[in-house]
Amino acid sequence: MRKYNIAVVGATGMVGRKFLEVLTERNLPADQYYFYASARSAGQTIDFFGKPHTVIELKKENIVDKKIDIALFSAGGDISKEYAPVFAEHGALVIDNSNAWRRDPNVPLIVPECNAEDIRKHHNIIANPNCSTIQAVVALKPLHERFRIKRVVYTTYQAVSGAGVKGFNDLKGGICGEAPQKFPYPIFGNCIPHIDVFLENGYTKEEDKMIFETKKILNDFSLKITATTVRVPVYYGHSESINVEFFNPCTAEEVREVLSRAEGVVVQDNPAENLYPMPLTAENKDEVFVGRIRKDDTVESGVNLWVVADNIRKGAATNAVQIAEKAIEMGLVR
Repeated sequence: MRKYNIAVVGATGMVGRKFLEVLTERNLPADQYYFYASARSAGQTIDFFGKPHTVIELKKENIVDKKIDIALFSAGGDISKEYAPVFAEHGALVIDNSNAWRRDPNVPLIVPECNAEDIRKHHNIIANPNCSTIQAVVALKPLHERFRIKRVVYTTYQAVSGAGVKGFNDLKGGICGEAPQKFPYPIFGNCIPHIDVFLENGYTKEEDKMIFETKKILNDFSLKITATTVRVPVYYGHSESINVEFFNPCTAEEVREVLSRAEGVVVQDNPAENLYPMPLTAENKDEVFVGRIRKDDTVESGVNLWVVADNIRKGAATNAVQIAEKAIEMGLVR
C-alpha cells in the first residue's frame, strides 16, 4: 500500500491541534508528517505517534525542499491564499479549512457524505466548508434527494470555539468578569446575533457563507435560503434550528426514516424520554445529530429539524481528514 507524506499547516492552533488528534485516531497511510506554523511557533516540539516533531516555520524554502502529498491547512485565509498555491504547485493536494477558496468555481467545496464525487474536479486545492454549513448539509442532502428542497430557513446557535482561542477565552474569562477581547460584547450570559462582519444587505458574512455554500455543495443554486447566525455561551458544538420546505410531499416519519439511514447522521428524537441533540452530548464526536423532527403545519410540505455537531471536529478537522481519506480511496492523490 502506498504511504503518503502529510503536512499540517497551522499545527499549533486550535483546529490544527484537533487535526493532529483526528489523524491519530483515523491513522491514514502516512510515511512522514510535517507540522508548519508561524515563526513565533517554529521550533516547538509536538509529540505525535510517539515521536517528537519539530514545528517548521511556514515559508517557501521550507516547502519546496520536501515531497508532500497532502497538506491540511488551518491557518487563516490570508495564509492559505499565499501558501496553498505553493504546496499545490509542488504536487501536494491541499485541503483548506479557511474561507479563501470556497467561492472559487474551480475549487471543489466538499462534504464527503454529500458530494465526494466532486473531489475528482480538484486542481490540487479542495475547500473545507464553513463549520455551520457542514453539519447542515449532512442532514439536508438525503432530504433533498428524496423530497427536493424548495426553501431553507437557518437559525444557528454557535459555540465560542468557532471564533478560535480568543473566542474561547472570552467565555472563560467572562465567567470571572473579564472584558471581552474577541467579541464586541460579553458572551457569558449573553447571545450575540453577529458572527463575522456585517454586509451592505444587513446579513453577516457568516450568514452569507451558509447560504452560498449550501447551494454549491448541493449543486442547486435555485434553492431559496435565508439565515440568522448567533454566537452563544457554549464552548464546543454548534446547534441549528433548520426549517425546510419541500416540493414533494413528506411526513415527519418519512423524514425520520430517511435521516436514520443517512451516512454520518445519528437521529436522537424521542421527546417522551427527553432525547434530543445537545452540544454537551455531541462534543468530541464526528457524527451529525438530528432531533426535534416535526412537521411544519404552516406549509404544504415542510419540517423543522434541530441539528447539532462538534464544530471543531466534524465542522473542521474531521471533515478535512475525511476528504483526504476519500481522495486516497479514489486514487486522486497524485
